Amino acid sequence: MKQPVIGFVGMTHLGLVSGVSAAEKGFTLICFDPDVQRIAALQKGKLPVSEPQLDELVAKNAERLRFTHDAAALKDCDVIYVAPDVPTDDQGCSDLNPINLLLDIVFQASRSDAVIVVLSQVPPGFTRGKQQLGRMLYYQVETLIFGRAVERALFPERYIIGCADPAEPLPDAYRCFLEAHGCPILPMRYESAELAKISINMCLVASVSTANTLAELCEKIGADWSEIVPALKLDRRIGNYSYLAPGLGISGGNLERDLATVCRFAEKHGTDAGVVRAWLVNSEHRKGWPARTIRTELANGAKNAIVAVWGLAYKENTHSVKNSPSLLALSQLQDISVRLYDPVVSASVAQHPQALEAADPLEAATGADALMVLTPWPEFRNVAPGEIAKVMKGHLVVDPYSILDERAARAAGLRVVTLGRAAVEASWI
Repeated sequence: MKQPVIGFVGMTHLGLVSGVSAAEKGFTLICFDPDVQRIAALQKGKLPVSEPQLDELVAKNAERLRFTHDAAALKDCDVIYVAPDVPTDDQGCSDLNPINLLLDIVFQASRSDAVIVVLSQVPPGFTRGKQQLGRMLYYQVETLIFGRAVERALFPERYIIGCADPAEPLPDAYRCFLEAHGCPILPMRYESAELAKISINMCLVASVSTANTLAELCEKIGADWSEIVPALKLDRRIGNYSYLAPGLGISGGNLERDLATVCRFAEKHGTDAGVVRAWLVNSEHRKGWPARTIRTELANGAKNAIVAVWGLAYKENTHSVKNSPSLLALSQLQDISVRLYDPVVSASVAQHPQALEAADPLEAATGADALMVLTPWPEFRNVAPGEIAKVMKGHLVVDPYSILDERAARAAGLRVVTLGRAAVEASWI
């Protein structure tokens, strides 16, 4: 069959990355957003998000990518993905107004034989409620992971497809596009697919919560979580790809949204969600780890201390600060002077009364009583502990993700506190 023309509607993180990745697979793309200024910026090559490979792929596939705010262009599309980012509030509730607006535009502007696919994450029951007589509507579980979005879009593990009737074959144009990615395709009813995304995240949260709980215990009893993890991954019931790295609670927005959705559905339907609420309590406890550690380690001198902070984004390789552990820690240390550095995020987002922005990691650390490495950006691994020790006034490094080389840090005279094991003392202490 003739190669289908693919449309992506909503040029925020999910839609933009997915559309650009589809162009890299050789498809002609129409990328629509009603925001005139957003489209104008994209037409000039100015991207609203930061992701590895994204800028290069936009430039490489410029001839296949058409950015437009004219909904009439959607008439040319055989398959149209509706893919705006779905914002959440502090309670994990989704704002579905943007996707509702874009779906209305797509139904009105597209051909009657076009396949419409909801890619944004929506609660169970949403897609079935949007069915229209004579139109082909599907839900597809998105695979977005901040910092790895392009990789995940280009090489998906599987496609989970929500259908009105999973026994019916997928339309040719839609199947052609999916099969170009060479992964299993799993059709199921709408509600199963919508809940599958939540189910995946529940399993991830369970693993992370287990790791956080036991890693904290390791810190108190002299065990080392990094020594335990390989044994767990060799257990087939757990697996080599399990999320077992301890962290600073659940962040980023999507996981919190799914936890909140399960709790709301459980309350509505009378099912048990006690374990989910326990995960939320565990997450809040772990988010306080950096601030608690700084105050404990600096003791009475904390208020007069200067603390360097590396990293403001909620994770490496992304500009997003949604529920960032770093920003939360800074909000709990408002009485302490801080020096901030992040490769892509401005220090102004911290809204800290005693903050100064540094031009690079070592400038931030200069004269500091302590250093906190709160986002594991790859460039931080390239900073030699010896150089850090030379410019710092103190010796304390709070390094939850073990970014620094432990032996080199110890040799340089640094005291390193990390998740999952007792503090690493300087070699001369």
